[in-house]
Amino acid sequence: MPVYSMTGYASAQKSQAGPGRIGVEIRSVNSRFLDLSFKLPEDLRSHEAALRDLLQGQLKRGKVEVRAFIESTQAGGPREPSPAQLQRLNGLQDAITAWLPQAPLLSVADVLRLTSDDRPDTTGAGESLLTLTRQCLQELRLAREREGARLTSLLQDKAAQIATLAARVEPLVPQVVAHNRQRFVERWNDALAAAQAGGAGHTVSEQAAQDRALAEATAFAIRIDVAEELARLQSHLAEIRQQLTQGGEIGKRLDFLIQELHREANTLGSKSAALELTQIAIDMKVLIEQMREQVQNIE
Repeated sequence: MPVYSMTGYASAQKSQAGPGRIGVEIRSVNSRFLDLSFKLPEDLRSHEAALRDLLQGQLKRGKVEVRAFIESTQAGGPREPSPAQLQRLNGLQDAITAWLPQAPLLSVADVLRLTSDDRPDTTGAGESLLTLTRQCLQELRLAREREGARLTSLLQDKAAQIATLAARVEPLVPQVVAHNRQRFVERWNDALAAAQAGGAGHTVSEQAAQDRALAEATAFAIRIDVAEELARLQSHLAEIRQQLTQGGEIGKRLDFLIQELHREANTLGSKSAALELTQIAIDMKVLIEQMREQVQNIE
């Protein structure tokens, strides 16, 4: 099943059997839920409920704006008034002059201006509106699918980079533990030698001092052990890859997994006992934040 982005745009137009043309535009951006808004002319306002049902059947998430319009296609100057329009204006003029004899008569320019304000013929506009909306929805879903494929490739790449960084952490931790164990032993030996050189009385043997140093080193190793964090991080990355392969409505689940990745990266950083480990944790968090931005656009 494809992965769909929530970002897309589609438009369609159709000539009407009358002096007008109907058009539909659909714009979609990311949102936590399905948020529909409509900008329709008054002649098409009655069809909003049908449009809403149509979109809810095709889309699951996103802030979606539907704009429809009817415009005149008349070209080459003003449109000739119909006899019915002229008769109506003549009747209105007679009624007004009967009450206001001083009122000026309508000029040709007045007649053209008043008749040009008439709305286009909207016969059959509702059916055309629904047909165009279905066409736009199909194009919109194709656009969202293409964008979803791009996001999937990007997220897969970021996940692979994080897995590579995690693989670098595993051999570093034993090296840091071994280095610090040696440092503890040396510090205890130095302290013991200084005490002996100063003639201070002591009851701690060299073996006991070494045992104490090793115990401190062991406690240190436990504090910086990140095996569990690395295992959980790899598990989350595997689940993200699985979700991207499976497709469908995965945006909310991916968002949760990204939060868990960030939690593990933060723990790695807090347990870091070497500059290289700190830098790896920072690089991980940068990649995770980039993934978070892209996941926000997935349906």
